[in-house]
Amino acid sequence: MGAPWQILGKRLVDMSKCSFCSTQIEKATGKMFVENTGKIQWFCSSKCEKNLRKLGRDPRKFKWTKEKS
Repeated sequence: MGAPWQILGKRLVDMSKCSFCSTQIEKATGKMFVENTGKIQWFCSSKCEKNLRKLGRDPRKFKWTKEKS
């Protein structure tokens, strides 16, 4: 695997993964949620946030989510 960053052109962009669908999230986009236990969850969209947090769905059961590696 690689580092949590990628080089795009001449600039260095910090990347993180969505906790539900595993897509790459660019720096300064998406939403970070910190639980009381200290666990950090990143979400690329409100769709992913609602599916994981509010509805408690398993991302492995959806075709539109990427496989966790």
